[in-house]
Amino acid sequence: MNAHHDHTGPHDAGSAGRPVPVTTAGFTEEPHVTLRGPAELAEALPYTLGFFPTDSVVLLALHGEHGRFGGRLRLGIPPSPREWTPVAEQLAECLVEGCERRGARPDGIVVFLCQDPARGESGRRVMERLRPFAQKLRTACGALDVPVYEALCVSDGRFWSYCCPDSDCCPPDGTALAPPGTSVMAAAAAYAGIHVRGSLRDMEARLRPRTARPAATEQERALDIASAALVHRILSTEARGKVRDDTIRLARSLVDRLADHPPLADPDASDTRDDALISHQEAAELIVGLQDRRTRDRAAEWMEGREADHALRLWRALARRCVGAYGEHAAAPLTLAGWVAWSTADEPSARVALGLALEADPEYVFARLLHQACNEQLDPETLRECLRGEREARIRAGVRRPPGTRAAGRAGARAVRRGLRAATGRSGATARATPDTGPGTPGPTGTPGPHSGARSARRRPAGPTGTTGRRPAGSPSGTDAEDAGGQGSAR
Repeated sequence: MNAHHDHTGPHDAGSAGRPVPVTTAGFTEEPHVTLRGPAELAEALPYTLGFFPTDSVVLLALHGEHGRFGGRLRLGIPPSPREWTPVAEQLAECLVEGCERRGARPDGIVVFLCQDPARGESGRRVMERLRPFAQKLRTACGALDVPVYEALCVSDGRFWSYCCPDSDCCPPDGTALAPPGTSVMAAAAAYAGIHVRGSLRDMEARLRPRTARPAATEQERALDIASAALVHRILSTEARGKVRDDTIRLARSLVDRLADHPPLADPDASDTRDDALISHQEAAELIVGLQDRRTRDRAAEWMEGREADHALRLWRALARRCVGAYGEHAAAPLTLAGWVAWSTADEPSARVALGLALEADPEYVFARLLHQACNEQLDPETLRECLRGEREARIRAGVRRPPGTRAAGRAGARAVRRGLRAATGRSGATARATPDTGPGTPGPTGTPGPHSGARSARRRPAGPTGTTGRRPAGSPSGTDAEDAGGQGSAR
């Protein structure tokens, strides 16, 4: 083992010439995986996150003399170098403080910068371009008295170390990563039943709007028509109840329709087939209807068993239909997709969906609370029990109420949020989007969002906006207080 490998890890791990044992997030008691040097660290990264990070900065906390992996944190690489200093400081603070809240300040940190080359760019050029960011991350961690043991750039199937000056150990052209599935971490993951879901880019593509013309134009026109027909009814005391019932009835029919067509082996082909099963009008009516929070909370009840699988396909399909000026409308189906993924123990997919929901609308309360709860490794059963209780109360009220009267249980959305806030122990009024973190490493409030870099500007509280900046006429908006009176809302 070369000198660089000998000294990759905590203070005494290299000096004694011993390999660095690492227990990654996702493994509980067994197996313990020993990683020897930067090559195996780079190859292990997708298994600690559940996917191959693209365009991401990842920080992994190390604990103890053997360098056991603790919390992890991922953020999209800010495109502007002007953002690198404040982002580096916030990321370091987020990871260290998060670990401290769980009672274990990290002894060291490993930094990864993962980005594919742009057209005409080499992996080595990516590494050099990101070198100042790596240095700022090392400086920010050092300012908190937590050293960075290793900083790696992963690009174009190769990796480079920012910490090793030895060209014999770390050649200027980088070191090739092992073929997928052949590393020691891949073997351990297969043994533990851990699945890598592909690249972050592929996971996001399943949830982002599909903008190919003319389908996108037809979908936006259908959304215009649905907004004109439904928004004023959602905001009407007399009509909103029927709109909610009609929206849930339509969603139920689409879930059943998708259940009649099992997913295909190829994810892209399966998504394309799902899109074809849902008309533009159906998608538009359901997207607009889900802007009402109580309707959305009722839809969140499809969270378990095979029903959850079919509902997840529907929420993904609706997110892909939020085109043009209706980008913010995607927050509702994306949050539902994130909730179903988290409820069914797919935390990597949940974080991706919730991150995109917060990208669509950073002030979407339900997404913020779910993202925080997911990052803090809370048990989703707390929210499942709340939703089951809401469903049972609604059913009982529907049986007892006289004809022509309103059902009881008007505060369904508030009850759902109370369940989440009780679990997180924080007020939804102060919760903010946090970077993706691992077990025991929640991001503090006020940290940057999962895809937004150092975004600090506040968006409008509700309602759709798009690349054109226009807001469709009559779009619903609201605040948390509105739900107390049963008002329609997009939160």
